[in-house]
Amino acid sequence: MLWCSVIVFYCYIVLSCPGVLCFVIVLVFFVLLCGVLLCCGVFFIVLCYRVICYCCVIVLWCAIVLCFFYCVVSCNCFCCFTVCFFKFFIVVWCFDCCACLLPFLLSCNRLQCAQLPNQVLESISIIDTPGILSGAKQRVNRGEKSKAQEWTGQGYDFPAVLRWFAERVDRIILLFDAHKLEISDEFSEAIGALRGNEEKLRVVLNKADMVGTQQLMRIYGALMWSLGKVFNTPEVVRVYIGSFWSEPLLVPDNRRLFELEEEDLFSDIQNLPHNAALRKLNDLVKRARLVRVHAHIISYLKKEMPTFRKDNRKKNLIYQLPVIFSKIQLQHHISAGDFPDCAKMQEQLLTHDFSKFKPLKPSLMAALDELLASDIAKLMPLLRQEEINLGEQPGVQGGAFLGTRAGPFVVNDPFGDMEKEGEDGGEMAWVVTKDKPKYDEIFYNLAPNEGKLSGTKARDWMVSTRLPNSVLGRIWKLSDVDRDGMLDDEEFALASHLIEVKLEGHGLPPELPARLVPPSKRRQKGSDV
Repeated sequence: MLWCSVIVFYCYIVLSCPGVLCFVIVLVFFVLLCGVLLCCGVFFIVLCYRVICYCCVIVLWCAIVLCFFYCVVSCNCFCCFTVCFFKFFIVVWCFDCCACLLPFLLSCNRLQCAQLPNQVLESISIIDTPGILSGAKQRVNRGEKSKAQEWTGQGYDFPAVLRWFAERVDRIILLFDAHKLEISDEFSEAIGALRGNEEKLRVVLNKADMVGTQQLMRIYGALMWSLGKVFNTPEVVRVYIGSFWSEPLLVPDNRRLFELEEEDLFSDIQNLPHNAALRKLNDLVKRARLVRVHAHIISYLKKEMPTFRKDNRKKNLIYQLPVIFSKIQLQHHISAGDFPDCAKMQEQLLTHDFSKFKPLKPSLMAALDELLASDIAKLMPLLRQEEINLGEQPGVQGGAFLGTRAGPFVVNDPFGDMEKEGEDGGEMAWVVTKDKPKYDEIFYNLAPNEGKLSGTKARDWMVSTRLPNSVLGRIWKLSDVDRDGMLDDEEFALASHLIEVKLEGHGLPPELPARLVPPSKRRQKGSDV
């Protein structure tokens, strides 16, 4: 619409020009104006730099004003001046609408969503928050308000967003790098925003393969000491140590520790769908207790309000809110953990009229107590029955969880339960054939028994590649085509080929392609024997 207004305005100026010289001047102004508009659009879309965008806006304003003054000077009568002023008003109005939307457009890319055809995402949704910033200068880019400034209306309140998500998610994972253990002021505020959801918190010490055992112990101790200063709870938060990527371990000294920690973390994530119903029930109980506390607080404030001098009494009640919390806690035998944040509630009460608060209704409180005492207890047997029906089946499958229950890379089960997969591979050439003599030499050096290599011997050799257990588990699952828990020469060659592919930086297929199925297994695989 802005472009249309500019073009109409230009056409009117051209028609009103008295000579060729004026026409050329107007044409030059129009070309400059178009160039400014294009530069503004390019900088806005590609670079999105706030300063550049506003500079372009100022230049555009100057160009429009110059065109308007030229048009006014060239007018010959009052009617032409009126029409020119009306057209200029349309241009300014269109430009003003775009300028009003500019701050919103500059900050509309705060949230991004990615949809992938991954089996893991059928069971859980993953939300990744922005990185924690350490300096106050960087935090201004988010639009957060500081202690000395009021909220500007742009950006977002990062702790408030974390608090909103923390109340609705099943698991919160805090990631620390082994070589960067700094807990900045913003990180402390972020952890403070998670207060009340400590049971959902898990801590991951990532990239632990970059240091040796002795240094890792120092890092772990420093992390626990730092977390103890931030978390105001007597319980020790669970910390998982490992290197959670698909590349070879840089320092394999603590491989066994990383394997156990990875199994524990993956098991915790896999069981999240099973515990979702229980988590929602706990949230319902927490919400009901909070409603009960709010009802008592509002009722108390309502009773304490006088007929006259309400403003002074309101300020005194807000100031004495911590004392009021203590009185309500002793009078109604309510746990201190059920009360909301006192400072936040004091801030919210400033904008409310206490005289409009409703009195407490005993019938509603009795119904709420009945919900907490009886109705919630009736739902617990249903949850237990659901857990029995689900059994030991993991809730999250696919993706990185494919290698957690595959062959000799299961911590407690030497060969695990595996599913049959794939279809007839046909009679096409086997891509592993050219390198099979090299793999056969390694295979026979491992001393196979009756032409097959046991899971223990194969595991020892595969672990020497330094790939994580989750990756080796997926390779085992793809290579053990006949599902007998052992590898023959062709299956071993296939496993070696997949390991080399992974070490070269390529990915692994979710299912074994037909061209990779060993020739002796293609008929067997096609008939599902």
